[in-house]
Amino acid sequence: MPTPLTHPAEDLPPVVADDAGLAEAAARVAAGTGPVAIDAERASGHRYGNDAYLVQLRRQGAGTLLVDPMGITDMSPLAEALDGPEWVLHAATQDLPCLADLGLRPRSLFDTELGGRLVGLPRVGLAAVVEHYLDLTLAKEHSAVDWSTRPLPTDWLVYAALDVEVLVEVRDAMEADLERLGRDEWARQEFDALTSFTAKDHGDEAWRRTSGTHRIRRPRQAATLRELWLVRDEMARERDVTPSKVMHDDALVALATAPMVDPADMAPVVRYALAARGAKNSRGGRPHRATGAAERRVRRAMATLQGHADQWWGAVVRAAELPEAELPPAKLPSVGPPPAKAWADRDPRAAARLAAARAELGELAEGYGVPVENLLTPSLLREVLWDTADREHLQAAQVDADLEAGGARPWQRELAVPVIVRAAEAPAPTD
Repeated sequence: MPTPLTHPAEDLPPVVADDAGLAEAAARVAAGTGPVAIDAERASGHRYGNDAYLVQLRRQGAGTLLVDPMGITDMSPLAEALDGPEWVLHAATQDLPCLADLGLRPRSLFDTELGGRLVGLPRVGLAAVVEHYLDLTLAKEHSAVDWSTRPLPTDWLVYAALDVEVLVEVRDAMEADLERLGRDEWARQEFDALTSFTAKDHGDEAWRRTSGTHRIRRPRQAATLRELWLVRDEMARERDVTPSKVMHDDALVALATAPMVDPADMAPVVRYALAARGAKNSRGGRPHRATGAAERRVRRAMATLQGHADQWWGAVVRAAELPEAELPPAKLPSVGPPPAKAWADRDPRAAARLAAARAELGELAEGYGVPVENLLTPSLLREVLWDTADREHLQAAQVDADLEAGGARPWQRELAVPVIVRAAEAPAPTD
């Protein structure tokens, strides 16, 4: 049986929470050797933003460091110490944005989650990867706690320290596997691309990411949802809580689609929408927990409706008074290729090409033991094949250029270009 990893090798370090402590910690990191294991803890589901509330680091010669950014006014000493060594992270895209907000950006990195995919591991969560390479079990019971809590409980700090305790050891073992399989260059290209990763900014259309927007049928409903979303976003920002703790998405969509003539109409609409959600969740096998969560959502919603009725109803009124010309479309115009299921009706020849390419890429991925989406993202495959649907023959050079423009790395293009060119020769379907 794997050995539980329950305590750091050294004593749990004190949390670095001021500028003087950070300067000393940064000097230790700079004096260390080799890669730096890095992790960050956020308060997703509890706080409004994506801030890092704890940063964990470990480097040979420096030991483990726990940094509380909330009490530090100048992170530049740590940024300078980290400007050069390779960073080792697990699922880097989750932590890079909040680290960048602190002024911490890598020149080079190694992602043990992505590396695990390229090696062909069946499970690539941190605990699974640690168990695979080191025969250690790593508990993950505190992953969803509110890391903005102060003071942080000792057992949380132990959990956080263990996330970087053996990360460099995993990196070294994984690198050996990548080299053995001849995929170290794949990994290098993927990791290089990650150094410039930034989170997607949805801008003025962020409100369209509300769950349940498929129920929005008319522009006036879309305008109502947008105004309600803006009210909720401002409240969440002011309170520094995740927006769902102000008002659940289901409630916003219900308010946007229900016929209402008076502020008093809002409460029954919201209560019914959240009760329906609770009933649906309770059928998932955990009725008591689902029922309790539903009751809390209803209580929060009723409280915010009563306490801020003018703001919520004001959003409904503003949307109702908008001129037709200023209404947002219920659905944004489609950009890019249509959904794959629509190809057969829209362009049978393109659908045949897509089916052929998918099948061969799937076989290729299975042979390597790599998820097919890591060989080539499905969206990029669709984009290239749809854009070239009217060409009788595809030239490898042009396909390669199209894939490069879409962000595919050289190793992906080397594998995918021949597949796409062959798929272009797939026979057209006959009536």
